[in-house]
Amino acid sequence: MTKSVDPLVSIVTPSYNQAHYLEQTIQSVLGQDYAPIEYFLMDGGSTDGSREIIERYADRLAGWVSEKDKGQGAAINKGLARARGEFVAWLNSDDFYLPGAVAEVVRIFRENPQVGLVFGDVLAVDEKGQRLNLLRYGDWGLEELMSFHIIGQPSVFMRRSVQEQAGLLDTSYHCLLDHHLWLRMAQLAEVRYIPKTLAAARYHASAKNIAQPVNFSREAYRIADWVATQPALADRLARDGKRIRAGLCSLSAFYLVEGGQPAAALRDYGRGFAAHPPTVLRAWRRVLLALLNLLGLGRLKSVYLSLRRRKINRG
Repeated sequence: MTKSVDPLVSIVTPSYNQAHYLEQTIQSVLGQDYAPIEYFLMDGGSTDGSREIIERYADRLAGWVSEKDKGQGAAINKGLARARGEFVAWLNSDDFYLPGAVAEVVRIFRENPQVGLVFGDVLAVDEKGQRLNLLRYGDWGLEELMSFHIIGQPSVFMRRSVQEQAGLLDTSYHCLLDHHLWLRMAQLAEVRYIPKTLAAARYHASAKNIAQPVNFSREAYRIADWVATQPALADRLARDGKRIRAGLCSLSAFYLVEGGQPAAALRDYGRGFAAHPPTVLRAWRRVLLALLNLLGLGRLKSVYLSLRRRKINRG
């Protein structure tokens, strides 16, 4: 009897001046209890010692470059274009996989050949790797993605045949380029959630979701405009348009609060409530935070988060 061969998994890490975190990212890929993995490092010409870190692992990489590029999306696309694996993913240079993640994802893909994209839960950690929160998702598919349910990118793995059919990342997006790709793929194949924590996402001052929150809001509206142009989504948009609109407004408001624009956030929450009240009511804590920020009482958030972090770290 011929023994089945484990499928190749291709992983790409885009990197630029993240030497402080890069080695943990690399080790989390190379330390997986699964083979075969081909691993590509696409560095944008870092000047902080990242190249030296990459060179230490060069003999275990399928390929790497350290050269000027056009940003994160272009670096990921460069790696995906080289990928030969049946399944592919990218892992940013400040995030890391948890043990066993790749093996679990491959098992799900092999048992479910109709599935094009698999994702799991994500652990949120700070600069030192200390736990901040566990980001739990759910059995989300195309409808939820259209309603701007955001998946933690580090936990996402793709069937390469479906990703190639959907295309590479649209590099005109800088913040929600991943969500745009998930929407394109979800039109082609089933999306499957694994209720397990697969990866950790690091939250620090230079992370995009911290440094550029308002850009996330703008791109959410841009994606909504794109959705409206997709013939294959027209029926769903007509049926669930109010809920989709409320999800868009809630996501935009979330980032506007983070960007220090509580008045604009409350306007978006108001638009969302007018479209589909239950969607916005589920975000009542964020609505309250926006109101507190508008009243100059935003420091209460820092107190709350400090107390919550202590509780989490106590276990």
